[in-house]
Amino acid sequence: MTAITIRPPVLEGRHIRLEPLAYRHIDGLAAASAADPSLYQWSPVPQGKIEAEKYVETALAWLDAGTAASFAVVRLNDGAVIGSTRFFNLEHWAWPPGHPSRGRSAPDACEIGYTWFAASAIRTPANTEAKLLMLTYAFETWQVLRVCLHTDVRNARSRAAIERIGGQPEGILRAHRMAADFIPRDSARYSIVAAEWPAVKERLLQFRDRA
Repeated sequence: MTAITIRPPVLEGRHIRLEPLAYRHIDGLAAASAADPSLYQWSPVPQGKIEAEKYVETALAWLDAGTAASFAVVRLNDGAVIGSTRFFNLEHWAWPPGHPSRGRSAPDACEIGYTWFAASAIRTPANTEAKLLMLTYAFETWQVLRVCLHTDVRNARSRAAIERIGGQPEGILRAHRMAADFIPRDSARYSIVAAEWPAVKERLLQFRDRA
């Protein structure tokens, strides 16, 4: 099957800009993760320049394969890289001949993940606005039918954040992925479907505007 070409957009909000991840972000990624490594108990986050370079290389390989679109999170007021996030598990469904969705170049469903932020971005509008920008793009530009989010079942903070924005719990996937501590990870699975997006968007806008 021919890989679908994905061209990540630049997505800009009031507080942050999501830039397609590139080699120019390596130093910024390394600096962003260095301040408090204890934040990343549950997330695979690059530590140091060598790991950050491999992180970007992997992201670009996935982009070339048409399976993911990764971003650097850039703070608008000073231009600092404060984290990263990505669309991945891009699903293209096998619509039958004659169906209006057959031949779509955009994905039919996707996942948002690999999200992490620098210590300086915790408890700021950055994560809320990143989700707002990405979900808006997924549902309104790609017109996906579903966005999935997974997190380590032990990560109570991440689970609470997903539920806060309206992610609906679907259950626990056992031994789903390798965890950041290199054990088989049980994942809490959440989703937002297209019919729920208007209410989720309104909630995200309210959270952002109160910040």
